[in-house]
Amino acid sequence: MARSLILWLIWVGFILYLVLLAPPLPADTFQPLRSLLAGELPTINPVVLSLFSLVGIWLLVYSCLIFVDGRMQPLPAWLFMLGAIATGVFALIPYLALRQPNQTFSGKKDPWITILDAQATGVILTVSTIILVIFAVIWGDWGGFIQEFLTNRFIHGMTLAFGLFCALFPYPTLLQDDMARRGLNTDSKLFRIAAWIPLFGPLIYLCLRPTLLAFRFSRS
Repeated sequence: MARSLILWLIWVGFILYLVLLAPPLPADTFQPLRSLLAGELPTINPVVLSLFSLVGIWLLVYSCLIFVDGRMQPLPAWLFMLGAIATGVFALIPYLALRQPNQTFSGKKDPWITILDAQATGVILTVSTIILVIFAVIWGDWGGFIQEFLTNRFIHGMTLAFGLFCALFPYPTLLQDDMARRGLNTDSKLFRIAAWIPLFGPLIYLCLRPTLLAFRFSRS
């Protein structure tokens, strides 16, 4: 109950902050999209482009846990993750708040879960993240990004959402349950790496975690 209450408070607080306290949304916020639709190549700060892509990486990281977890939940995990594609953390937090701790997995893995469960998926996401970070560090305009963070609600909110993805990953028992399904100890070094190293810790976990068997009933 306390876990869910804290998540709902974070969800409501984040919405209220963006509506009431965040910087305004400039009129030209979506100009790059309009340029792209007009057949022109938009000019986007590499830091912003990388951050937007890393939010997508985070959604895939969570998907690698949530679609397995959703098999044992009464909630339609796919519906929340579909909403997260459009709204990011706004659709993700309700799933984390409504799900119940569950360390079991049963039934045959479908092709989508098989892909998300594969260590190769973790490797691909890790390599993609490294490329995006290098792209932002070397070619990004960090001064311009800070200015946009302070003046643009979209960039401001996206940056805070990235931070929430990092902070929530070890909290709502999602990680602990996924480890238990695979016979991993939550007191292990792997848990501490996944929980306390932002983004790269979860990616390392996806690269190293054992694959679920096609039919497996974990500890009740």
